[in-house]
Amino acid sequence: MASIRELHQQLVSKERSAVEITQEALQRIATLEPKLHSFLSVTADTALAQAQAVDAKIAAGEEIGLLAGIPIGIKDNMCTKGIRTTCASKILENFVPPYESTVTQKLADAGTVMVGKTNLDEFAMGSSTENSAFQVTANPWDLERVPGGSSGGSAAAVAAQECVVALGSDTGGSIRQPASFCGVVGMKPTYGLVSRYGLVAFASSLDQIGPFGRTVEDAAILLGAIAGYDPKDSTSLKVEVPDYTQLLKPDIKNLRIGIIKETFGEGLDPAVEQAVTKAIEQLKDLGAEVQEISCPRFRYGLPTYYIIAPSEASANLARYDGVKYGFRTPDAENLLSMYNRTRAAGFGTEVKRRIMVGTYTLSAGYYDAYYLKAQKVRTLIKQDFENAFANVDVLVCPTVPTTAFKAGEKTDDPLSMYLTDLMTITVNLAGLPGMSIPCGFDDKGLPIGLQLIGDVLREDLLFQVAYAYEQATEWHKKTPKLT
Repeated sequence: MASIRELHQQLVSKERSAVEITQEALQRIATLEPKLHSFLSVTADTALAQAQAVDAKIAAGEEIGLLAGIPIGIKDNMCTKGIRTTCASKILENFVPPYESTVTQKLADAGTVMVGKTNLDEFAMGSSTENSAFQVTANPWDLERVPGGSSGGSAAAVAAQECVVALGSDTGGSIRQPASFCGVVGMKPTYGLVSRYGLVAFASSLDQIGPFGRTVEDAAILLGAIAGYDPKDSTSLKVEVPDYTQLLKPDIKNLRIGIIKETFGEGLDPAVEQAVTKAIEQLKDLGAEVQEISCPRFRYGLPTYYIIAPSEASANLARYDGVKYGFRTPDAENLLSMYNRTRAAGFGTEVKRRIMVGTYTLSAGYYDAYYLKAQKVRTLIKQDFENAFANVDVLVCPTVPTTAFKAGEKTDDPLSMYLTDLMTITVNLAGLPGMSIPCGFDDKGLPIGLQLIGDVLREDLLFQVAYAYEQATEWHKKTPKLT
């Protein structure tokens, strides 16, 4: 499937119609879904109606924006009015929101065509999309392997060209990690740049919605459409959103790039280390000044995250009690029994695990010892990044220590699963923008991702570096052989 700009040219020149492009995407979804399971629901009727509206505008001689008529997948934890939003959980299996999330409203206003809601780990808790209550998504590069998580459905759908772009949410790496596993571009913006209104909350101080695309430009166009201040979100930043596409220049001469030394060494797959090192050499050849940088508290990100995120999840998920909406157990003797049985039957194993950990760390006698201490370490991690950005413009490191693992390989070992987010978690704790771009393949033909990290609201620099690297390499042009 072509890029956003190519499809836009086809539409305005009337070479193709939005309905034709949409039908092509829906046909590809119908062909590939029995193998991939990227989508929890395919919204064909909605998509065709949106495409017809775009075609009507073109026929009337009206100008259309870049995103008009472009097929997009939406992670199924963003509320879509009148369309089922499940969070891949039994507890919300039949929930149909009465309102629209800000990001999906912005995209509808831009004329995008929503082809479906994508699969995820239940309530975005997981790193493999195996925690979905309904299906396990496959990695398009190897159907026996996971696509990463929690936004695995969105990453797989873009990699498999079931849609042109997709939205995911990133709490500790849930956009960047699956982008790395699936060989696509994925960005987690600065905290507060994109509205969280209508995003079903996992950990409110960490969650952020962001784009997936097969090219840097596609991701830049999509971020530009969803970013910006929203009075409905109290954490939304009042900032001007630049046109990120104007910043896509293949020139990074004299840009200072720091290599985070704590991300190399023990536990890093040799193939990943080799690909990332080669990518850094490429950036140097493009004129960047490269130096090693230390973020000494980087390794404390994992334990800090797995105290803060479950604590916030414990509070956020208390609302699912069988009273107001969602699943309710049919066999309860009294109110307490209804609460207990509804939550026991409605939540999966990983969600229950995190609720229990979070409730424990917030309980009397443990709050100071765990939660408060984790928040202090979070501040120290943020200070490490601030010190680093005093000397460099952009930081680089591997996105994930390994390539995609086989389905079922880590399901009985939660700690091993958590370690896949080792490189991405600190970015969320500090509220910074982070991005994964394809930088190679291992000997099994599995994609490898390079992570770029910027200072607050410096998405422009990330796009600049990513675009320069992309223009100098061919990795983004490779596609999985699925048919």
